[in-house]
Amino acid sequence: MPLDASGSNQIEDLASPRFRCDAVVRYASNDKPSLSSPMTIAEQAAARTYPPFSLSALIKGTFAPKPGQKICILIDLDDPRDVVDFKFLENPDYSIQRNAYEHFHRGLQDGVLDELQLKGGDLIAYKITGGSNLDLPDFAVASDGRELSLEKDVYPNYDIILCISTYSATAPLTAFAKQYRFRGATLHGLNQIILTTGLAVDYDEVSRKGEQLRLGMTRADWVEIDFDCLGQKFTLHLDLGKQEAQKSHGLCRGEEPDVANLPAGEIYYVPTGASGAFPMKYEDGTIGIMHVADGRVQKAELLQGNAETIAAHNAKLESDPATGIIGELGFGTQVLPVSGRDIQDEKILGTIHVATGRDDHLGGHVTPDKFIHAENATHDDILFAPHKTPEINVVQARMLRDGEVKVLIESYEPSDYMTGLIAE
Repeated sequence: MPLDASGSNQIEDLASPRFRCDAVVRYASNDKPSLSSPMTIAEQAAARTYPPFSLSALIKGTFAPKPGQKICILIDLDDPRDVVDFKFLENPDYSIQRNAYEHFHRGLQDGVLDELQLKGGDLIAYKITGGSNLDLPDFAVASDGRELSLEKDVYPNYDIILCISTYSATAPLTAFAKQYRFRGATLHGLNQIILTTGLAVDYDEVSRKGEQLRLGMTRADWVEIDFDCLGQKFTLHLDLGKQEAQKSHGLCRGEEPDVANLPAGEIYYVPTGASGAFPMKYEDGTIGIMHVADGRVQKAELLQGNAETIAAHNAKLESDPATGIIGELGFGTQVLPVSGRDIQDEKILGTIHVATGRDDHLGGHVTPDKFIHAENATHDDILFAPHKTPEINVVQARMLRDGEVKVLIESYEPSDYMTGLIAE
């Protein structure tokens, strides 16, 4: 069954002094920031107003499509044949897929295709992969009953592909986009909060602010993150090698193949090395210490919770070492409410995430063939945020850049340096 909890429109989870900024960027309906008195990120998100979700505005803003281009929607199901005649709608567990049908497929068919002069609008299902960014199965089924090959019938024949799924498909779709020259977006975990907030913003403005942050964070030598967890302190050192920082900004325009991650809004790097230790909270609530050397997690140690969870992780690290490679470091750039989904919550200003495993979609070299077992070729984000990891505090994140150490985050609070980069 899909791993899905739709959540609600409550944002109290972020209402914490740990998310307070001394100098904040205050957002209103026009998305124009200005410095104001101290407010928590939650207070800023609650004060911000969003226009109603518009599929037309989202597609125009993200893709600027040309008349005559062909678009489709991919969803994942336990049995892809349940897409025929929309049988999956009978299953209440498929809330993500229902949102894809109601807000995207129906939206296209009920006027957006005509408005934007696009073709297609097909709803196509593939089998749930069971892991983040695993390669997609080739077999697929369209809602009219046609059995399809993604590589023969879908990727080469659509200009724009929207993937609204349980698990992220950004990595495999990015690889296929380059091969078949389509553009796309991944919107895994789609729920009502994301629809009404993260997908309702002006992505030209998100891109502009993201570029301001990127320019102030690019070509760093390293980033260090100090953690406090259950009374113990840890530091993770990530070498960046003066690389150009990248931004996820929600724009996927022009002729070049590309896949956007929506909601967007982060600055990220592919570390060239990593060492130290950091705490990680597992899905069952267990907390372990990740011991890092030579760019990867070498061993997990139990701090609190289930020893069997730690043992299973260590067995995986030993049998398939690529699963421990630190493949990403990311910083959120937007003021948004908590959605309960990492795809939006990692984009919130003041949060930070690292990821292990596959990173070829980010420009790294950890491709699926580096894994001993295909089912382990995932890209797994580890998000640090007050609502998700209340036991873990990011005491400070800092970078060395141009010979100076700049503080970026303290206790989930964006520093004056970060907020100053996007202040007008």
